Amino acid sequence: MTSPKKLFIKTYGCQMNVYDSERMAEAMGGQGYVETKTPEDADMILLNTCHIREKAAEKVYSELGRFKHLKVENPDLKIGVAGCVAQAEGQEIMRRQPLVDLVVGPQSYHRLPELEAKARTGKKALDTDFPEEDKFERLKSRPKAQRGPTAFLTVQEGCDKFCAFCVVPYTRGAEVSRPVQRVVDEAKDLVDRGVREVTLLGQNVNAYHGEGPDGTDWSLARLIWELNKIDGLKRIRFTTSHPNDMNDDLIAAHSECEKLMPYLHLPVQSGSDRILKRMNRSHTAESYLRLIEKIRAARPDILMSGDFIVGFPEETEADFQATLDLVEAVRYGYAYSFKYSTRPGTPAAERAQVDAAEADDRLQRLQAMITRHQREIQEDMVGRTVNVLFEKPGRLPGQMVGKSEYLHAVHVDDCDAQKGDLRAVRIQASASNSLSGRLVG
Repeated sequence: MTSPKKLFIKTYGCQMNVYDSERMAEAMGGQGYVETKTPEDADMILLNTCHIREKAAEKVYSELGRFKHLKVENPDLKIGVAGCVAQAEGQEIMRRQPLVDLVVGPQSYHRLPELEAKARTGKKALDTDFPEEDKFERLKSRPKAQRGPTAFLTVQEGCDKFCAFCVVPYTRGAEVSRPVQRVVDEAKDLVDRGVREVTLLGQNVNAYHGEGPDGTDWSLARLIWELNKIDGLKRIRFTTSHPNDMNDDLIAAHSECEKLMPYLHLPVQSGSDRILKRMNRSHTAESYLRLIEKIRAARPDILMSGDFIVGFPEETEADFQATLDLVEAVRYGYAYSFKYSTRPGTPAAERAQVDAAEADDRLQRLQAMITRHQREIQEDMVGRTVNVLFEKPGRLPGQMVGKSEYLHAVHVDDCDAQKGDLRAVRIQASASNSLSGRLVG
């Protein structure tokens, strides 16, 4: 009996890349591959890359360099680069790193089996097109394996916003939404395999406009209400959203849909109207704050999450102070903050850059405020009862770990809950990045 070929995938970046890696593994599963946790025993290595962070491409080249000895030891080993760095630098990757056998962009990974077959003949394989066919429909799943209690589900890709700092419109393309029925069918399949919570993914997920069974375009809110009907699906989340697409129907869903969790990631990037305009964000700090008020009026207990860029070109201390003022006003339960770094080909890359030391200082000050708010919000959870979806055993004997409706990690000792159980937990203590409590009843 021939032993299966082994596939090692390393995933960088966003949740959508995690989802894409799962689908690539499924595609290659149809070619006789099984996943392995180590590159040393792999017959094929795939790096699923992200282009958002600073020096993303250089980090990929550095990682590839560490695989050179594996290629020497096993000349049949195939190495591929996928994702957004692949999309942006396809030919350059092959030129700079000859050990790479195939390069595939995020819109073409359904063609991975064909590229792998070509690479097996000794030819280099490159595909960074934006094909017309639906890549999700082209993918053939492996036999129905059980899944964990939570799963990502891509419903929308691409972005039409063209923020001045962002490469997504160039690497992922224009906004495209999957048809409603295909999303619902995939969600039902996930539930059949043990999933109890889905997170709907999109670069701009609340701009979702997939074709419904009635032939009309459905909004994200309408899709959520359709998913709400699925027996066995207990929780629904979505990320990432743009303030300009947070419409009344979606806000109402947070108020009325029991399965939609009280957690919302809504990036603002800056609190300065001048910088927001230079970012091409198409909203103001005031309009964002009024939107938050509206959302909280609909769902008072909602936990807000956000993204921030500090040191954006031409940002002054006054601009940065406006960001601190906005953060103080909103009080985020989570927030992700980064120092601006240039992305070649984006408008902001050509502008006057902020002094690196000043940008570092601003980032530290912002993160200190965000951390303070996060800890205060977690401490306010002590004494409250939350619903926890248990995902896995903890590090201690008898301990189980799961997530509350607010996405807080919760540890419970002497716990008789099983993976996939949704149980009430009374919170007893708050640590730096998690909560602990006991089962109720």
